[in-house]
Amino acid sequence: MQDITSAVERLYDTYPFPPEPLLDNPPPGYNWRWNWLSAYNFCTGQTPQTQEIRILDAGCGTGVGTEYLVHLNPKAQVVGIDLSGGALAVAKERCQRSGADRVEFHHLSLYDAGQLPGQFDLINCVGVLHHLPDPKRGIQSLAAKLAPGGLMHIFVYAELGRWEIQLMQKAIALLQGRSQAGTPGPQDYRDGVRVGRQIFAALPENNRIVKREKERWSLENQRDESFADMYVHPQEIDYNIDTLFELIDASELDFVGFSNPKSWQLERLLGKNPELMKRAEVLSDRERYRLIELLDPENITHYEFFLARPPLPKANWSSNDALLAAIPERNPCMDGWPSRCLFNYDYEIVNLSEIEFKFLQACDDNSKHKDGQNAHSTRTVADILAEVKLGVEEVRSLLSQQLILLTPEKEKL
Repeated sequence: MQDITSAVERLYDTYPFPPEPLLDNPPPGYNWRWNWLSAYNFCTGQTPQTQEIRILDAGCGTGVGTEYLVHLNPKAQVVGIDLSGGALAVAKERCQRSGADRVEFHHLSLYDAGQLPGQFDLINCVGVLHHLPDPKRGIQSLAAKLAPGGLMHIFVYAELGRWEIQLMQKAIALLQGRSQAGTPGPQDYRDGVRVGRQIFAALPENNRIVKREKERWSLENQRDESFADMYVHPQEIDYNIDTLFELIDASELDFVGFSNPKSWQLERLLGKNPELMKRAEVLSDRERYRLIELLDPENITHYEFFLARPPLPKANWSSNDALLAAIPERNPCMDGWPSRCLFNYDYEIVNLSEIEFKFLQACDDNSKHKDGQNAHSTRTVADILAEVKLGVEEVRSLLSQQLILLTPEKEKL
């Protein structure tokens, strides 16, 4: 196990990852999963009680996600840990240059997260667990640091959507004189990248591995750091739904849901056949997930999901009284605001009616009052609807699209 850990460390010291450029200002755009308000709303249907939280970026690499976590959560304290000293050096410089000053870094394995003091309200672990020799031990180490009511966001690889990648990994290993990818022992990563690029250049254009690379991965793999992370990594475990939930169950945390839920809607695959949809009704959630990945392997290349440590409150807005008494805010993850045509939290184009736009403007005023600690100036949904003639069901539509966030009446102050 130590041989594998050392090999992974050497890879990221050789090719610090992710290789995004360093900027002298905050990074552009957002990933809503890294915004505490938006992520908490996604998981619970309401705003969190506080934004003064602790965040752990577990396996932070060169700090691309860490930098966003700091800038997207202005009241949070952020901690980043990583196995690679080389990657951490880049992460420190990245955050220093962009002004992400509420962060501290530690040269630690995920296994050693217990050495960090205290607990965390949000743990981000993207693209890391599948590179550990013992992912279950890794997720258990992180779970022990998650505070009650806290959230953990995880990203791991899916085996069916990465089939061609697995083949290339094994081919490179054979031509390097290793029996298979992941074999412990010294490995020349730069030679692996060179061999891999030669293979792609030599293969026929209609080769399945070449076509998949061009269709899905070639843009990011122009950079050697990305190519190495994908094709010459010394340790990778790819999952299917069954093995994924074995990993989740080992954490002893609650599965909240996938953070790309549209990918897990069976209707998009079988919706035109009512008989098949009827048959699927008797399946458990996990069986439905398995059916989806079997039917759509090309698009299920990874799993991204939230876990939670109870108690995690869930809002219920089915009552008009509860909805009207709530305090609405505009979702902070929008691009193009203020405009009637904008990108939502998932970078999908949204066209607002004039009346919806006015309602969102009033919600935006609530956000500004709340940020200014002047909660007494915030208005309820009912207050706003008295001026903006929008229907209650239209408000629910904005809520279902996650364009607005709601705070229950009892939490107003």
